[in-house]
Amino acid sequence: MFSRVIRFPFVLVLLFLIGSLWFPMQPVQGEEIPSVETIVEKANCVAYYQGKDGRAQVSMVITDSQGRKRRRQFTILRRDAEPAEQGCGEQKYYVYFHRPADVNKTVFMVWKHPDRDDDRWLYLPALDLVKRIAASDERTSFVGSHFFYEDVSGRNPAEDVHELVKTTKNYYVLKNTPKNPEAVEFAYYLVWIHRKTFIPVKTEYYDASGKLYRVYEALKVETIQGYPTVTRSRMRDLQRQGETVIAYTGVTYDIGLPDDIFSERYLRNPPRKYLR
Repeated sequence: MFSRVIRFPFVLVLLFLIGSLWFPMQPVQGEEIPSVETIVEKANCVAYYQGKDGRAQVSMVITDSQGRKRRRQFTILRRDAEPAEQGCGEQKYYVYFHRPADVNKTVFMVWKHPDRDDDRWLYLPALDLVKRIAASDERTSFVGSHFFYEDVSGRNPAEDVHELVKTTKNYYVLKNTPKNPEAVEFAYYLVWIHRKTFIPVKTEYYDASGKLYRVYEALKVETIQGYPTVTRSRMRDLQRQGETVIAYTGVTYDIGLPDDIFSERYLRNPPRKYLR
């Protein structure tokens, strides 16, 4: 539910470092490799559009360069405006923070659009302030973690040029180059997509000098209600050091979330029935 790298990174245990042992696939002679557009579309749908809607309890552990830890606990609600089979398009997210006390009742909300910039809001209860997050702020830290705001609901595939650079026994490896390089801090990023499930299991970000500086990994994957689901993930900052690990529990799909809770009205008045 979290990352596109999700839009809802939600499948049995997967450790990327031994990923070659998970769902072993023998190359099939004459097997047709999908087009890069098909791979990107399927990976996006699997990562962010499982079911018609979903909910997860999330635990976040932020570790800085000196080993000091901070924790966040929040609930993510997600609803698709249209069935996934119709193109994985319009989508809405509601993220409600429970702990620690300094972020309690903070809300992050996203309306995701496939054809234009997403709409993002942040409600700060201490100031009773609703803040719009500009597109230029999407690649800044999400509540002090090593994930960015854009990582929460995902990056629009249309913002990048995609190239299939390698096919292994288990993965498609894609190089993704931004169409507007001035809008982002990376020069390109590589994504490893599992060939059987189409789950993005690793993303590496490179700067203009070609140096790797940021890495996302899916650490654990489970099958929930028949849907492949990332239930543990990590983002590492190789420049400043430190990492953030996210664990998803209580993941539930197709619960019938009403559309009206994804509105500014519910930023100040959270839908507690769906946050438990």
